[in-house]
Amino acid sequence: MTHLPPPYQPFSYSSEPYPAIVLEGVSGIGKSTLADLLTKQLKASGLHTLPDPHTGWSPTANSKLRSLPQFAFYLSGLLHASDRLRVARVHGPVVADRYLSSIIACHSAVHHVPVDVVTDLVGPFRSYLETPTRTYYLRCSEEELRTRITVKTDVKSDDTDLFEVPGRLSRLLANFAQVAAADQTAVWVETDGRTPQELADWIIADLELNHA
Repeated sequence: MTHLPPPYQPFSYSSEPYPAIVLEGVSGIGKSTLADLLTKQLKASGLHTLPDPHTGWSPTANSKLRSLPQFAFYLSGLLHASDRLRVARVHGPVVADRYLSSIIACHSAVHHVPVDVVTDLVGPFRSYLETPTRTYYLRCSEEELRTRITVKTDVKSDDTDLFEVPGRLSRLLANFAQVAAADQTAVWVETDGRTPQELADWIIADLELNHA
């Protein structure tokens, strides 16, 4: 977006930024728990997409807006998250719970829009978005996912819809796979039979290997 006037240009930094880690995957898979561990161990900043103030507006956006305005709302939150991510990684590592991939995969699944169509909608704004160092896509078996949601303390509609809305889980899994296949920062992480701490240790080791 180099053709945009200065007020619309993303913030730029003069020094090498710190690592930016993104955790992706379906609701209930353990992103938030893992993000908390990584944030503490890496002494990193934590970021959730959507960040405030969009977080507080999302229930209204989901219930009151039609598909395209709702997408524009989430795109706005993503651009804001990118600004937050870009500034934070000047000062230290950043761990983001969801980012671009979730916007595409979830909107596509909920509104039955092909992933390629949603990806094209993001296209004009992609150069504004900060590129993560690594995007870790978490996956597990359906049986394990059901168990994790059962013991989750803050169950939301996104969690219950995975199993109550016909085809929702299968569409999401397919969407994340398609998005990850085109993501140069993608790393798949199998989470079955592994504790959050084991996953955090593996990701930190992978980051160190990648940075070496």
